[in-house]
Amino acid sequence: MHADVLIVGAGPAGLSAAAELRRLGVERVLVADREAEPGGVPRHSWHTGYGLRDLRRVLSGPAYARALAGAAARAGADIRTASTVTEICGGAATITSPRGVETVQASAVLLATGCRERPRAARLVPGDRPSGVMTTGELQQRVYLGGEQLSGRALVVGAEHVSFSAAVTLAHAGARVVALVTEYERQQSYAAFRAAAALRWRLEVWTSTLVRRVAGTDGRLSGVELAGTHGGTARFVPCEILVFSADWIPDCTLARAAGLSMDPGTRGPAVDTALATSADGVFAAGNLVHAAETADVAALSGRHAARQIAAYLRGRRGPVGSRVPVEVAPPLLWISPNAVAAATPPPPLGRFTLRAAGFGPPGRLEVRQDGRLLGRSRPQRMIPGRSIHLPASWLPGVDPGGGPVRVGRASHHGPVLDDLDDLPGEVASTEPGDGLRRRHMGRIVVTEFVSLDGGSPRRGRR
Repeated sequence: MHADVLIVGAGPAGLSAAAELRRLGVERVLVADREAEPGGVPRHSWHTGYGLRDLRRVLSGPAYARALAGAAARAGADIRTASTVTEICGGAATITSPRGVETVQASAVLLATGCRERPRAARLVPGDRPSGVMTTGELQQRVYLGGEQLSGRALVVGAEHVSFSAAVTLAHAGARVVALVTEYERQQSYAAFRAAAALRWRLEVWTSTLVRRVAGTDGRLSGVELAGTHGGTARFVPCEILVFSADWIPDCTLARAAGLSMDPGTRGPAVDTALATSADGVFAAGNLVHAAETADVAALSGRHAARQIAAYLRGRRGPVGSRVPVEVAPPLLWISPNAVAAATPPPPLGRFTLRAAGFGPPGRLEVRQDGRLLGRSRPQRMIPGRSIHLPASWLPGVDPGGGPVRVGRASHHGPVLDDLDDLPGEVASTEPGDGLRRRHMGRIVVTEFVSLDGGSPRRGRR
């Protein structure tokens, strides 16, 4: 079997990329997904709020999944479900499905396999192994796809956006949520979510609290032992359901097996601003490279990757060459994209995405290369599990032959990356597809990073 592009994963990133590739004239686009239906996580996430950035309307999770799958199918993409890609070697991929084992020869490959929550075993929580312990993903599949009703008391580990979603799902299934438990000193979601949950379901959030042990009786969950992060007496909380939420990791088994360079921060494939990996012709998008952003952000990442793949197929982008890594300093955990290559476009939405290890006061981020200041951001709040956005207007200052670019907390105030006023001048050049507009004003060059997804320009000067 031959394809111009093989997309692994039929979630928001993969489906959006497929539709965009067909719109750009790429003929043979094959999408393979191991699930029975396309759509990814939104299929079993029934709350609303999907589609705002990419579709410009608000939908429930299942409606959003159907909209993306329908758009890709109408565009002419070949979507194959119940099909697992087990190996990628060069341009060849092995797909296992009820039809048997097939080999696909593709000119380019896009990995859009998403991310998942760490289960209890990966979090090293000791104790018994009873039934009733699950992740949010398993919970939502059982309730919304399987129609299962759950009864009894439930405890949710985590206090991020998805943790509140898990609490809502439990309430819909008939369970009584005792509390959300987080090791941090406060919850990490929006204050409005916390207030609404407290008002509607009298939901409590127990902060600075750890799950020390899981207990079961006759194979069923009987409760958990909790302890404070700062010491104190442990207490036993009876419950019949325990949900581990958040703590996302990329679903990167295939990427690792393919020998791609992995980023130690994101724990996914290392990608540049074109979302190209270390292997020629292999790209990665969505929550595989930034676990976990909202579905519409992942979808826009897929569109961005599609444009770069189309340019690669037409010879407008050369093979992967030398790249400058982008690193972060504590308390930052990771940045995505995490490499800069010569003559590549700005990243999706014209910005880099970062995460922090803990809570921190508002402060500016500073970008440096070889001790040279490239710029500073506006003040940013640091909240674990919540994204920090860094405008990409420092990119023109990167020396392709220099050392790593490092991003960290600024030690003092300085010029702000994203606070430049419009300046007069003429547009000197606009390279097709690179998302840049340059205006020469004497010895100053104003570079505008034009969002390819309809956002406002980002500006830098050098």
